[in-house]
Amino acid sequence: MTPRSALSFDEVAGAIAPATAALLERVVATADGRGVEVHLVGGPVRDLLLGRPLDDVDLRVERDAQGLAEAVCAGRGGAGLEAVAHDRFGTVRIVSAEASLDLATLRHETYAAPGALPDVVPGTLLQDARRRDFAVNAMHVRLDVRASGKAQPVVDLEGGLEDLAAKRLRILHPRSFHDDPTRAWRAARFATRLGFRLDRSSRAALRSALRDGAFGPVSGERYRRELEFAFAEARRGAHVGKILRLLDDWHVLGALEPGLALGGDRLVPLRRLSKAIAEPDWPAPRWRSWQAGLAIWLAPHPAALRRRTLERFAVRGEAAKRIVEFGRIGERTLRGLAKARGRGAVDATLSGLPEETVQALYAIADLPVRKRILRWGAEDRRRRPPVSGGDLVEAGLEGALVGRALARIRAGFLDGEIANREEALALAQELARRSARRGAAPKRRKSRRRVASPKPIADTPDDVDGGSARASD
Repeated sequence: MTPRSALSFDEVAGAIAPATAALLERVVATADGRGVEVHLVGGPVRDLLLGRPLDDVDLRVERDAQGLAEAVCAGRGGAGLEAVAHDRFGTVRIVSAEASLDLATLRHETYAAPGALPDVVPGTLLQDARRRDFAVNAMHVRLDVRASGKAQPVVDLEGGLEDLAAKRLRILHPRSFHDDPTRAWRAARFATRLGFRLDRSSRAALRSALRDGAFGPVSGERYRRELEFAFAEARRGAHVGKILRLLDDWHVLGALEPGLALGGDRLVPLRRLSKAIAEPDWPAPRWRSWQAGLAIWLAPHPAALRRRTLERFAVRGEAAKRIVEFGRIGERTLRGLAKARGRGAVDATLSGLPEETVQALYAIADLPVRKRILRWGAEDRRRRPPVSGGDLVEAGLEGALVGRALARIRAGFLDGEIANREEALALAQELARRSARRGAAPKRRKSRRRVASPKPIADTPDDVDGGSARASD
């Protein structure tokens, strides 16, 4: 199917939230009054031509994006609008209480060295198109509110329309991956999301960049951001495992850290995790899906390789420790969950774990254990026993006994052994009495065998007993 080659302002406005559409109309009208053209560029053009929903709106103006943004905010009806500049890349964001839009001047980029961040200067429409990663992301369309229902021709300077029809990802020059090796990650994301493939010449250029060591100088922080973007693709319905599989097939993972790969047995757990990101099976606090994914991905690898990989992704501190230990602790936890007797025991096993660990456990568990984790996450996790720690203190418990009693009461409550406050307090009092009896029990007298008269061990029955006691010490 050949994609369309023109778009109207109304089509763009109809594909975004009403508040964003109103702000976009204001921006374009203000630009027209100043004699400045506004272009929709990149991914939004691609997605509209493919009939896909828009996640954002990427705008370019011929000159002085900062001045246009300030005019939008200062004009009549601009109350509540604010222009926030990002000088590093010449962009400015217009923000209201309900919406935001990013503007940038048409620009040209140069790279001081492979893998370095670009140096950005104002440019032409052609230069702005050629700084893009792939031809399907290099198309522009002018936005004109004066003819809002009239389609404007897509400016396609690099053959993006032909690539859309062929479902092809194609870089714009042979050293594209040398300039920015993270484009390999974007290629894997777009290929998985759109069902496209990286064309033969682009794969050859990628192999050349890998041979030349272009991936080495890129910082761990940039690679970690790409990893986060990869797992965010799950919200669009993508299978993150397929993204990593492409990177593995292209030998990109091994270029990050020798020996790093994606085992075939990781695809099913990563598919489950992708589904949990897109359609959560239980209400969960905010969690970092990429950390759960890293734990799943790296678990079969040797601990030393896990540590080196995490360092390459600039993952440190407590998160790195959890991921390194997940292979061992995860298996032990799953065995415990399989043997757990009652919902209280499952709760005791899971309640102290970070959400990333719980999600990773769910993804790698077999069906019976997944059902237990799901029931805990969807039901038991948020159930509250009929008493609190303060109630137990008022009832006379103190110190560590309060925590032990609360744990026992919660387990009994989840298992159906405790139904109300009175039964919970009765159990707490019983635990307190047991603790008091243990504390009041007389201490055993210490053995005096060390001061007994030195006699042969078998001389008397008493000495035989004493020898037996000594042998067991």
